[in-house]
Amino acid sequence: MHPFTYTRVSDTREAVAEGSRGGRYIAGGTTLVDLMRETVEQPETLVDISGLPLHKVSVTERGGLRIGALVTMAEAAAHPKVRTLYPVISQALELSASAQLRNMATIGGNIMQRTRCTYFRDVTADCNKREPGSGCAAREGFNRTHAILGGSDHCAATHPSDVAVAFAALEARVHLLGPDGERQVPFADFLLRPGDTPNREQALRTGELITAVEIPALPRPLASGYLKVRDRQSYEFALTSAAVALHIRGGVIREARVAAGGVGTVPWKLPAVEQHVVGERPSPALWAAAAAKAADGARPLTHNRFKVELLQRTVARQLRIVGGTK
Repeated sequence: MHPFTYTRVSDTREAVAEGSRGGRYIAGGTTLVDLMRETVEQPETLVDISGLPLHKVSVTERGGLRIGALVTMAEAAAHPKVRTLYPVISQALELSASAQLRNMATIGGNIMQRTRCTYFRDVTADCNKREPGSGCAAREGFNRTHAILGGSDHCAATHPSDVAVAFAALEARVHLLGPDGERQVPFADFLLRPGDTPNREQALRTGELITAVEIPALPRPLASGYLKVRDRQSYEFALTSAAVALHIRGGVIREARVAAGGVGTVPWKLPAVEQHVVGERPSPALWAAAAAKAADGARPLTHNRFKVELLQRTVARQLRIVGGTK
């Protein structure tokens, strides 16, 4: 680990000032510290933001939820409003990591975590995300766990967060505070596809701090849930996953929110699946036909072609679980 300086802040404006000078924010540290140990990241200054007043979950005026950036994964998963209004979030969090990690890791840190691509974490391997212009070893290497959606010639690494898939499905917004004040970014625009600049992963400006993630109010009743498919049951990253939320009234699907994880360079919203089910009555045939659209545009690599069918099956199963019918 390379030498660094450490400062602790108790005010958001102070934090932004430190961040604007090049400091890296740290709270639970469950990702950044590992990357520093592996010399993948070498920040000169760490800004400890764990004491900032960003630890609350609250209901918004319109009936949505605002989750503070420093709410831990465990706290968010157990919160009565999260469990009642958006169980897809609780389920995604509880399937994400061990209890010890969930007690430390924060919501803001979770959506900021970097890929688990082995080439990214191996400092001897070519990786455009870690060292722009060096190449992408995964494209010609072992790429079984990599993305089939949203990749480019420069990067095919998947985003590892489970709760980010739920946030993408629910069309959340990220609240930010920076040198120029506050702003909100739709979750779909917050995490960036690699394109020609895979090293730029979030739509953050210099010094900006995540203060909260806001989930919009959605029509009731709303059934939702998260399904994660992985190589082993115990705290493994997703091969595929599906976050589904359905508003069914009078036996007809009035609104649908669907996103997939484990298959995209960012959490992958599935509008074609959503559009196919809206206005229809739940049925096994409907779920199968909608899920067939889940992998539209996929560009599998040498070792991950199985993800195309696995994604379709995952989405179909979760539509059936959330929407009913056998």
